[in-house]
Amino acid sequence: MSSGFETRLNALVAGARGVLGGGLRGIEKESLRLDMDGYLSRTSHPDRLGSALTNHFVTTDFSEALLEFVTPAFASTWEALRFLCDIHQFAYKHLGEELLWTASMPCRIPTDAEIPLARYGTSNVGRMKTIYRRGLGFRYGRQMQTIAGVHFNYSLPESFWPHYQAIMGDDRNEDEFRSDLYLALVRNFRRFGWLVLYLFGASPAMCKSFAGAGKLDMPSLNAETWYEPFGTSLRMSDLGYSNKNQSRINISLNSLDGYIRDLRNAIRTPEPDYEKIGVKVDGHYRQLSANRLQIENEYYSPIRPKRVARSGERPTAALRRGGIEYVEIRSLDINISDPAGVNQNTMRVIEAFLIYCLLEESPHLDEASCDECTRNQAYTAKQGRNPELRLLRDGNEVTLASWGSEILHKVSAVAELIDGAEGGESYSQAVRSMLDLVEEPAATPSAQLLEELKSAKCSFFDYALSVAQNHRDYFASITPLSKARQEEFEQEAARSIEQQQEIESGDEISLEEYLANYFSSD
Repeated sequence: MSSGFETRLNALVAGARGVLGGGLRGIEKESLRLDMDGYLSRTSHPDRLGSALTNHFVTTDFSEALLEFVTPAFASTWEALRFLCDIHQFAYKHLGEELLWTASMPCRIPTDAEIPLARYGTSNVGRMKTIYRRGLGFRYGRQMQTIAGVHFNYSLPESFWPHYQAIMGDDRNEDEFRSDLYLALVRNFRRFGWLVLYLFGASPAMCKSFAGAGKLDMPSLNAETWYEPFGTSLRMSDLGYSNKNQSRINISLNSLDGYIRDLRNAIRTPEPDYEKIGVKVDGHYRQLSANRLQIENEYYSPIRPKRVARSGERPTAALRRGGIEYVEIRSLDINISDPAGVNQNTMRVIEAFLIYCLLEESPHLDEASCDECTRNQAYTAKQGRNPELRLLRDGNEVTLASWGSEILHKVSAVAELIDGAEGGESYSQAVRSMLDLVEEPAATPSAQLLEELKSAKCSFFDYALSVAQNHRDYFASITPLSKARQEEFEQEAARSIEQQQEIESGDEISLEEYLANYFSSD
């Protein structure tokens, strides 16, 4: 172990063993809606699921057909997973004969023009959300926006911070201390996050409809399937959320002020390619602006520092108001073998990994180290299981297995500390199973999926469709929702519809005035 990490870990062991128990975990999971034949649904968001604009648990992402299930923050992984499964059960009751796609890379999808944008009603805020998505379509293509994933939200327990601040001998304001430490965590996640792609990546193949009529520089597994033989997460490769469109956007992670400043500058800096698209053309908005970012959320990153925003408050304004409250991990693929798309062991490993990232030394990122981070992620996404792959570590080549094993042994020490607070050995066992994956690439989810496709001699589309049907049947077969949970979801759906109507009836200014006010609200 590095001396700094070991010193801080030992200090926690000696003086505050229980402070790592009870952190808050939440999940956001995206799923495409499909018709019975596995094609992207063209139907509207089901009314019985409530308003996508205001429902706290069931909303939509880019497309009207891209559902997003959101759990509250819970103090245990089991509670978060159970709530996510409950949302699935509730949703399936109101999907009729439709299915939920069970993979990150999309189903057999149509051309961009035929992919419906999410709709949020006639209010100014609802129209703004749709315009933003229209802009994403113009900028990156609508097909790319149908890629789905799992986001894991995590905050350390409140009791951790005063103990750790005493260990560090830091007498600053607690909000400032917490924000700096969360940013240290974020920097290290950027450094080491390639390991998440290797361990949990589950998108090494995709339907050829994703490329439309074009041909990709990628091998064919069969007539309908592209794949990367050593790939882990095509979702996080240059085909998905690490695309060249944002390569010129540099957002500092070295201070909260720098992070906010750079995001604001990107929202205010014109981009020539986007100016060619136009903002309002023939009386219709194509995008919110022609700047590098329309809003903060357009900045794609495998991890985001966050704070719960107040109504109408911009993300950067929320961070400026109270500092960083939690982190959002965005690099998890949907696990096709899990009916809910994620499992407890994944959450446990990610939690222990995040705490390791916070305890480990975290120097500021300069341009060269940022380039290394980007390179390592890109290589792992497409070549992570290649025994010849070499990552860069401070300018020196290193094997993924040796570096990954070193990191996981430290994560294992963190897991033991969490187990000491939570009871049992579930975290330690979960991390130990990851050490096995580093030693045996064929056991990773990405390798297992490719083996399934080859053994079944079927396309990615046909295989994933069969799994989607099985998952639907699974949710129909398990214990029905409790009366209390059913009522909770029904009441939230009804409340959300009422709230959308109130928002729409309460608008007193034009969309143009609303947008002007929004972008001047810093």
